[in-house]
Amino acid sequence: MTNSDHDLWLAALLPETPTDRELYYRALTHGSTGQPDYQRLEFLGDRILGLVIADMLYHRYKDEAEGRLSHRLNALVSGATCADIARQIGLPPYLRLGKQARDDGAQQSDNVLGDVMEAIIGAHYLDHGLDAARRLIERLWGPLLETANGAPKHPKSELQEWCATHGRKVPEYVITKKEGPPHAMRFEITVTVKGFAPVTASANSKQAAETAAALAFLEANA
Repeated sequence: MTNSDHDLWLAALLPETPTDRELYYRALTHGSTGQPDYQRLEFLGDRILGLVIADMLYHRYKDEAEGRLSHRLNALVSGATCADIARQIGLPPYLRLGKQARDDGAQQSDNVLGDVMEAIIGAHYLDHGLDAARRLIERLWGPLLETANGAPKHPKSELQEWCATHGRKVPEYVITKKEGPPHAMRFEITVTVKGFAPVTASANSKQAAETAAALAFLEANA
């Protein structure tokens, strides 16, 4: 595939016309080519993506607690989500891969596609600034804020599914402390999954404490 093919694809994808084309070529280049690759741009793009998505979530879900916002953020910036978006925009054919990487299936690797997607964001930021990078992210990630990918399962349900996937028994929730007056009781819950360190969380109701403990366990182990 020629530079001209890459230029046409990039022009259709990006909200601003590329001016430093070498940045984008590098964003699409895998280390197996022996050429300067996407890793530094991916490092930058990853941080920009996280910032923009966090800002979008903060303003879209005005009443959600930090834990739920964090869970949504993790789902939206995951490598799997970045790779899915890369496929949706037709990125795989434009990857610049060495023969061995191509033979090994790197063109369809979630890790590679996700990293390159972030590298393109990094390149667009360097080329046109944060506002342009934000427009690109909003265009590609915006629809996911209203879908299942942007609205993750309840942490207790997700933890139960995680245990099943990893061959573990259902998690056990135990009240390890209960204190305070009846009108302001505070519960401490410890969740235990065999083979993993117990995780504890507190809240003003038993249900909320169980939810917080499940979320904390997933953030520590999933």
